[in-house]
Amino acid sequence: MNESPRSSSFNIVQSFLGIALELGSAGYTVYCLGRSSRKDDNDRPPADRRPVADGMDLTVESTAEAVTANGGNGRAVCCDVAVDEEIDRVIEMIDAEEGRLDILVPSAFTTPPGALRGNFWEEGQGMGMWDAVNGIGLRGTYLICHAAAPLMIRTAKLVPNDTPLMCLVSSFGGKSYTFNVAYGIGKAAIDRLATDASYQLLPFGVATVSLYPGLVKTEANLQMVEEGTWEEASGGLDLSVGETPAFSGRAVVALTSMNGDQLKEKSGGVEVVAELAKELGFTDIEGNVPPSIRSLKYLLPNFVFPMVEKDSGKSIPGWIKDNIPDVLLPWSVFSGPPPEL
Repeated sequence: MNESPRSSSFNIVQSFLGIALELGSAGYTVYCLGRSSRKDDNDRPPADRRPVADGMDLTVESTAEAVTANGGNGRAVCCDVAVDEEIDRVIEMIDAEEGRLDILVPSAFTTPPGALRGNFWEEGQGMGMWDAVNGIGLRGTYLICHAAAPLMIRTAKLVPNDTPLMCLVSSFGGKSYTFNVAYGIGKAAIDRLATDASYQLLPFGVATVSLYPGLVKTEANLQMVEEGTWEEASGGLDLSVGETPAFSGRAVVALTSMNGDQLKEKSGGVEVVAELAKELGFTDIEGNVPPSIRSLKYLLPNFVFPMVEKDSGKSIPGWIKDNIPDVLLPWSVFSGPPPEL
């Protein structure tokens, strides 16, 4: 068996730095791709960056350094994942330096301008919203999958006992109305990309999955709590009970640790991070396993109980809140409109 170090390409985004760090802990060489660089980050327009705590370094260089500190080999690559030629250059570089690509994690996303919520025909929800949400999140994902597929197919031939994985970071918006129309279209398309690409890639030994993190305590989300903007932006979700970014990273590492046949069985499907944790036996950094976003244990306190309390003017008894069963609802339940619509 070929024992050369495994390599991965990771599109940097604030929400999922934990994926890069956990891949580093597993010993991967991680290519961290993104526009934020110590060399030129100050030249980027403020509207193109979500605010984080003062002094926090979220550049490709800092991420690569953290990957190396965690036991891997971090490689910082400053590039624009929306530019075809730059992505082609990155894949060619990985091929020349590593000769293989075991994991691809497209997760880049651009912060939309203005308010995220609203009817699609209203001001602020036009093509500016579409381009922000899908110009990077969807187009960039398709672009890098297209560019990386030939190298990953060759990797599957090089190491027949391993199964290269395209892990596409999506969200609950692929299954249920979330935020706005453009957002849901983009996430549903990511899920469909994972499914349809699997039909074509699986015969060549490459697997794909669409990964659903839950509510994540990202640096930017925590900053919104500090600034008092989180409640309106999130619709009142309780971030204190959310997942850490490392939880998603542990899910990716757990997937890559499965044997080839098991991973191929999952190929083309949606995998919820919290559900993978129960199935594959990993936890968040504090040893806990947050409930799945489709579990009654998540849905009732975040959505149902607040509406009941608002309508009735009475609080839900503590003994009910403390004894919610961790039962998963079928995806079909989420195909309709949200209660507020």
